[in-house]
Amino acid sequence: MSVTRVYEIPERGSYDIIVAGGGVAGAAAAYTAAREGRRVLLIEKSVMLGGLATLGLITLFVPMCNGRGKQIIRGLADEFMRLAVKYGFDTIPDDWKEGEPQKPTVQRLKTRFDTGMFALALNKLLCDAGVDLLYDTIVTDTVMEGNRCRGLIVENKSGKSYYAADVVIDTTGDADVLYRTGVPCVTGKNYFTMIMHRISLKSCAEAVAARDIGRAIKWTYGGDATLHGKNHPQDRPTYDGTDAAAISEYIRENQLVAFEKLCGDDRKSRAIVTMPGMAQFRTTRRIDGDYTLTVRDVFRHFSDSVGAICDMDQRDYLYEIPYRCLVRSGYPNLITAGRSISAEGYAWDVARVIPPAIITGQVAGLAASISLDSTRDLTTIDIKTLQEKLTAQNVLLHFDDSWVPDNPEPYSENIDHI
Repeated sequence: MSVTRVYEIPERGSYDIIVAGGGVAGAAAAYTAAREGRRVLLIEKSVMLGGLATLGLITLFVPMCNGRGKQIIRGLADEFMRLAVKYGFDTIPDDWKEGEPQKPTVQRLKTRFDTGMFALALNKLLCDAGVDLLYDTIVTDTVMEGNRCRGLIVENKSGKSYYAADVVIDTTGDADVLYRTGVPCVTGKNYFTMIMHRISLKSCAEAVAARDIGRAIKWTYGGDATLHGKNHPQDRPTYDGTDAAAISEYIRENQLVAFEKLCGDDRKSRAIVTMPGMAQFRTTRRIDGDYTLTVRDVFRHFSDSVGAICDMDQRDYLYEIPYRCLVRSGYPNLITAGRSISAEGYAWDVARVIPPAIITGQVAGLAASISLDSTRDLTTIDIKTLQEKLTAQNVLLHFDDSWVPDNPEPYSENIDHI
């Protein structure tokens, strides 16, 4: 049986740019657009910013360098990394404490961070920038005029509301908004795993001895499949992360597995500090953009590159992200960033983690502003103007060919990233 209902939905605001999704990519997009003088609304379904990096407990800025002492991922990704540890603990290697090392080093620029302090810092950053924040709100539909999105319908404690926008940036992580507008999308595959944060008497003693509270927090697991499928139960399906029943099954069963594991501990010896507030899927749905990044693009330069990035698992492997990965021709005022840009296979993994997600968010915020200034579609904005603005904001567009080894190490078959 189907039910038909007719609603009169009030319009509660009109914005230059609406960003749907408050993960690190969405925060970067909203902050960047606000710095350009735009009126911005950021819509977040939870009650904290940061997405998988905070709510999802994936608390690691993965390596942002080439493994030889050259920082590759810069710009707002570097600013956000410094913000993440400014008010809490860090694990930045000694060689990188004062910035890029003067000499080559095999230490990689990466760090863990305090999820709560990072989320609080992001909230203040966006508030200070003048971004309007709408928490505890879900985007339920889009209002279209042809292929142009005129605004978003949302649901929250106030009921259904409509917000108009000149540009919409989808940083939901799942391409939920763009999918609803009709932008062609591709689904991915995820395995049975769940990370929680715990402390124990042993870890607390370690933290006290080191005078470092970060030492107290350890990862513990429900399902412990790797992101390549190792340890995935043979009797369980994989998950694309776009089906409500499957998502509920994934969460329910992971919690049951975690409960059984933890019940074997001395109950007074440990405590679960935080459970994930969202399903920890990494590759759910992404757009089928005007260009799709693949591993064949390693060491390749693009004339429309909007950021150089590095492989977080293996040194030396470098990529550039073409602007075309963020847009789809025919949809003039829609753009994405973060986990849902157009990439496939292992390249999707390389492009979706925290630092590249922040960079593509920064790109989306600037591109949206340029589109409004020039009255040109997002797919036809002047790339040189975008690149000049990114360069001025310390984004590295092209890696130096001298950083490419003559014989790079072959990819390991045991890569296991987060």
